[in-house]
Formats: sequence, structure tokens, C-alpha cells
Amino acid sequence: MNPSQTQTGARRLSLGALARRPETGSLIGFVVVFAFFAALGGPVFMGAPGWSSWLNIAAEVGIIALPVGLLMISGEFDISVGSTVPAASMMTAMLAGHYDLPASVAIIGGLTTGLAIGFVNGLLVTRTSIPSLIITIGVMFAVMGLTLGFAVMIKGSTSVSYVPDPTTKFLLGQFINNMFSVTILWWLGFAAIFFYVLHVSPLGNWILALGGDRESARNAGIPIDKVTIGLFMASGFCAAFVGVAQVMTYQQAQVAGGQAFIFNSIMCVVIGGVLLTGGAGSILGILLGTMTFAVVNQGVFFAALDPNVGSIIVGALLLAAVLSNDTFRALAMSAAAKKT
Repeated sequence: MNPSQTQTGARRLSLGALARRPETGSLIGFVVVFAFFAALGGPVFMGAPGWSSWLNIAAEVGIIALPVGLLMISGEFDISVGSTVPAASMMTAMLAGHYDLPASVAIIGGLTTGLAIGFVNGLLVTRTSIPSLIITIGVMFAVMGLTLGFAVMIKGSTSVSYVPDPTTKFLLGQFINNMFSVTILWWLGFAAIFFYVLHVSPLGNWILALGGDRESARNAGIPIDKVTIGLFMASGFCAAFVGVAQVMTYQQAQVAGGQAFIFNSIMCVVIGGVLLTGGAGSILGILLGTMTFAVVNQGVFFAALDPNVGSIIVGALLLAAVLSNDTFRALAMSAAAKKT
């Protein structure tokens, strides 16, 4: 075989391997969507105002989408993130703004709230036979009620104000050049951690195994209860982190807020190539799905389009992602069968 034939075969092999990757569809979707809004939005969208707009959106929903994605890969859902965000923000603002405790204590209180909610979710899921979707919906409404009740009882209001000190604001709520939120850096940091967990550490194989066949994973000696509880706690922690960051950024906490993160995070994950049935997905895909969602979310304004157009595009992307995910998985399974 001559060198040119070898190179052609290598290119075909690399293209075939790329087509079987779970994030391939999300990469194509991001490129198409970005090019579409870049053409309509012009220099403003391509400039700092456009980039900062959609990156700031992507950072907040992306921090939550990462652990939600790992849960979905393991075959579970977490709907309670919608109530964890305001619960953590209210806890932080209440401790620092109402009781005048140090910012560090308030932040720890907010993050602990998220960990506690995640622990309750994981415990209920592993100790009962009720689907995680139903359990986390119930926990969501319970947390919403408790947050509202305590806020009105203690503060007499559904909102609490808090002005953070310069150091705390710099770390969690600062805008770089008055455009780019520091949350973007935290998002990338969380992405690196979750990338290591899913793609480098042995825990990643356990998470994939849970989504593939839970009973087989249990028979293989994987501590599925501990892994499940840990994933729910990670989800609660990240949702709480976003709630804390919102307090430091906007200097106010609201009881009603955070519900949009529920479906937005799930959409980012699905657009990113994670199967609804679990067992497949990647951190890179989740990042691409999050960026695609954020570009659509903000691109409609820069392109001066009807906001309903954005909903249509997101819906179309969601349907296309579900269909393409099944296609890419079929290609991967076919390739694996040929190797064996």
C-alpha cells in the first residue's frame, strides 16, 4: 500500500471516529447557530458586547448543567436545582445582610444548603424505588415553601439585600471591563474538575456504568448508592454556588428565582449529546450545548428578531439533538460490534 492510500485510510478512520463521538452533533449545532447569529448580528454580536452577553449567560447555566449532565449520564434527573439556587442565595443574603455575619460564614451557609438538599435527594433516590424525577420535583416544592416561609417569618419580605465587601465581590461577583463576569472563570474551573471526574478518574467509568445498566454495575461491585448520593450533592453544590454568586453580583436575593435553570440546564445537556436514557455523554459536549443555548438566547436580541424565534430555534435544536444522539450512538455500537 502506498503512502497516499495510507493517509486516505487514516483520514477516513479519523472522520469515522469523529462521527461516533457524542459531542459531534453539538459541535455542528454550535457552529451553525453561531454563524447564523454572527451574520445577522454583525459587528456588535461579534464584538465584546456580544461575546460577554452570551458567555455570562452560559457561565451561570453551565455551572449547573455540568453536574446535571453527570446525573443524566448516570440515569438520574435533578429538578430541584430550580429551588436550590434561590434557597442558597436567600441563606447567604440572610446570614450576611440580616444577621451581619462575615461573608465567609454566609457563603459557607449558602453552599451547605445546596449540599444538604443534594444529600436529601440522593438519600431518597437510593432508599426508595421512586424515580429521581418525581423525588426531586417533590423536594423542589418543599424547598420553595421552606425558603418562602423562613424569609417572610424572619425578614418579613421575599427579598433580602446585601452589599458584599470588595474582596468577596471581586472573587464571586466582579465584571471584568464591566462586561465579562468572573463567573465565566469559575465555569471553566468547574468544567476542568468534572472533565477529570468523567474522563480521567475511575469514577467516570462508574457513572457511565450506572447509566448503562444499574444492576450490572451493582453486581460488578460499584458502590452505586454512594456514587448517586455524591452526584446529587455535586448538583446541589453547583446550584448553590450560582445562587451565592448571584447575591454577590446583583446584591440581592429573591425567593422567586431559579426556576428557569431547571429546563435550561437539561436543554444544554441534551443539546450537548447526553442521552436521555443515560449511559453516554461528555463534558465537552455539555460545554458546547451550553454555549449553543446561550448564543441563541442572546443572539435573537442582537439580531433584532422576535423572541419567539429563539424558542423555535432552541426547540428545533433539542429535537435535532435527540435524533442525532441516537444516530451517533448507533454508529458507535456498530463500530464496536465490528471490532469484536
